[in-house]
Amino acid sequence: MPSRFILPFLVLLISIDFRVGAEAFLRPANPSEAKGSVDLPAFVYTASKSYAPLAWMHGGERFPSGAKILIHSGVGAEAFLRPATLSIAKGSVDLVPEFAASADPAISFDGERVLFAGKQKADDPWQIWEITLADRQLRRVSSRPEDCIRPFYLPDDRIVYACKTAGRFVIEAAPLAGGKPLPLTYLPTNSLPTDVLRDGRILFESEYATGTGAISEIYTVYSDGSGFESYRCDHGKARHSARQVPSGDIVFSADGNLARFTSARAQQVGILAPQGEYAGDVVETPTGDWFVVWRANAKSPFQLALWRPGDARVRVALSDAQENLVQPVLLGTQAIPNRHPSGLHDWPNANLLCLNAYTSKYQFAAGSIHSIRMYTRDDAGNPRLLGIAPVEKDGSFFVQVPGDQPLQIELLDATGKPLKRETGFFWMRRGEQRGCVGCHAGPETAPENAVPQVLLKSTTPADMAGTTQSAAGGH
Repeated sequence: MPSRFILPFLVLLISIDFRVGAEAFLRPANPSEAKGSVDLPAFVYTASKSYAPLAWMHGGERFPSGAKILIHSGVGAEAFLRPATLSIAKGSVDLVPEFAASADPAISFDGERVLFAGKQKADDPWQIWEITLADRQLRRVSSRPEDCIRPFYLPDDRIVYACKTAGRFVIEAAPLAGGKPLPLTYLPTNSLPTDVLRDGRILFESEYATGTGAISEIYTVYSDGSGFESYRCDHGKARHSARQVPSGDIVFSADGNLARFTSARAQQVGILAPQGEYAGDVVETPTGDWFVVWRANAKSPFQLALWRPGDARVRVALSDAQENLVQPVLLGTQAIPNRHPSGLHDWPNANLLCLNAYTSKYQFAAGSIHSIRMYTRDDAGNPRLLGIAPVEKDGSFFVQVPGDQPLQIELLDATGKPLKRETGFFWMRRGEQRGCVGCHAGPETAPENAVPQVLLKSTTPADMAGTTQSAAGGH
C-alpha cells in the first residue's frame, strides 16, 4: 500500500520506558477498584445494554439495544457548564432525554457544543445532530435515508462522520452548516472514523483482508480524501477504537488488550495493563490518568475506569450492573487540529510515483521485479485489470491511475509470474500526486536520497487510467 512521501532527513529517536517495581511487568491476579472515592472531571459518555464495537465491519448496529449519551458533571463542571440554563446535579443525566437513542459524542473546540449521532424515533435511521450545552438548542446536521454515525469536528466549521451508502459505511466530510458531503474513503469495505489527529489527519478503522478473513485495521486520511495510508504495516491482529493521547501516541484496543503506536517504532507496542478486557476509546485526564473502557471478563458489562500507566490496578470510576458505559469524552475546550490545505489538482486522474519497489517488509531478490499489474474493481466487486507498467532496475515506476476508485498493485517477475499482490485496496483522489517510498514499506520509512531512474527516462506516467490524455506530466 502506498505511503506518504517522507523527506529524506534522518531523525534519531530514542524511546525509554521508566518502570518501577515488579508490578510493571506482572499482571495482578485480581485487579480491583481502589479504596475511597474517585474525583472525576466532567465528561460525557454512552450507555447501552448491548455493545458490539466491531459490528460496523459488516454494516451492523453497534448498539442493538439502543443507547443514550449521559453527562457526568464531575469536578469543576461549573467552569464550562452554565448552571443557570443547564442544571446538572453531581452525577449523570441524559443529554437528550427526548431522543429514542443517542451515541458517539464529540465536543466542539470551544467546549460549548456536543456533536452526536441520534434517533428521534426508534425506527429512524441514525443521523448527525448538534446540541448547545448552555441552552440545549438542538440542530439536525444530516438528513440521509441511511445511518450516519461517529461524527467529529474538523477545523473551519466542518465535520467528518460515517454514512451508510448502499449498505456500506463510507466516511464523509461536510460543512457543519449543511451542504454537499465529500466522500473520503473509496474502499470496497466499511470504514469508521475514531479521532481527528493533531496534525489534521482523520484516524479511522476499516477492514483489512488476511488469509483467514477480515480484521479491523487502523488508517489515516486527510480531510480532502487524499493521502490514505495504513498507520503501521504490521498487520495481523484486530485493532480498533483508536484515539490519540497528549503524548502523540495512538492508543487502541488489540484483541481485547491495550496497545499503542509511537513515533519511534514501526510496529505496535503492547501496553501492560491490569487483567481484563479493554474496548479502546482511551482518554487522558488532566491529572495524567487514563479513562479506560474496561471489564473484568466477558460476562460483565464494560465500565469506565481510571488507570495510570504503570499502576497495578484500575480504579472503577463509573459502573452500571445493567449497561455498558463506553465512549468517554472530556468536557471543556479542545485543541484545534492543524488545518489541511488541499493540494489536489483539477484532473480526472492521479499520478503515483514509487521510488523503489524493493523497499518493503517483504524480501525480493535484486533484479527480480520486472513490472507491475494494477487492478480496480468492477460494479460486481470483481477485480478488473487496469494495465501493466515496467519497473526500472532501481525498483522505481511512475503510473497514472483513475481517481476515486479502489486500486491494487501486483508485482511481477520477467516471466509475468506474480511475486506479491496486495491483499487489500487503496485509492487516490482525483488530481492527487503521491510519492511512495516502496511497496508496503510502511509510513515510517524514509527514502534513499536519489533520483529514481523512471524519471530519468520520462516524466510522463504510464497510462493506467484508460485514457491517452495526460492530466499532468508529473509536474
